[in-house]
Order: sequence, then C-alpha cells, then structure tokens
Amino acid sequence: MKTTSLESTTNPSKNLHIVLWVLQVLLAGFFIIVGYMKLTTPIAAIGAQMPWVLEYSPFLIRFIGLSQVLGGIGLIIPAATRIKPFLTTWAAYGLSLIMILAALFHLSRGEYSGIIMPLVIAAIAYFIGWARYKKVPITAR
Repeated sequence: MKTTSLESTTNPSKNLHIVLWVLQVLLAGFFIIVGYMKLTTPIAAIGAQMPWVLEYSPFLIRFIGLSQVLGGIGLIIPAATRIKPFLTTWAAYGLSLIMILAALFHLSRGEYSGIIMPLVIAAIAYFIGWARYKKVPITAR
C-alpha cells in the first residue's frame, strides 16, 4: 500500500502577507474617511452624529481627525513604497492606541455600546503592527 501526502503549494507567510495587505487597506480606508470627516465637517454637524464632540474643543476633534488620517496613510505608503517600512508598524500601533483610548473614553462616559467596535479595530491594528514587525516584515529598498 502506498501512502501519499498532499503538500501545500502555498507559502503560509505569503498568505499572511496577503491578509495583512487586505487588512491594511481596509483599516487605512476606514481611518482616512473617518479622520477626513473630523477634519472637514463643521463641528456642529459632527455633533449631530456624535454628541460628545460638542463637549470638547474643536482643536481636539480636528487633532483626532488628523491623527487618524496620518495613521491611515502610514498603514499604506511606507509599506507600499518600501521607504522606511517600519513606519507602517508604528502607524498600526499608534492607531491601536487611539482606538484603546476611544474605548476608555466611552467607558468613562458609561457608553458601553461604544466600546466593542474600538476594541475590535484596536486589535486588528495591533495585529497588523505585530505581524509586520515579527512575522512578515517589509524590507526597505
């Protein structure tokens, strides 16, 4: 009796690399859109959707928006150009921190329904940072 084994023809690190790129693009799109909205929309209009915005300085809201846009760009540009790709890892960790702070903010206000989404996004961003640093780093040119 002859036994045969099926060998996988795909490389696990290549699969992870693809998954990471998909996650990076999705997360970058999310942060760029949300951040752009906080940067360009009148504060009163943002406050209609997110009432907490009206309780804080417009500067803080714009700063959060700018941080989100820059973080979203940082998830893509350094890795895609392979110029200082370590910045992609930093961007991912930075966005993870922003979302953990967002969850803590909602927790402090008793807005328990507003905690889960930021924590999920934080976990995805952290995973991107960890995987790009430890598992499938992008080498610089």
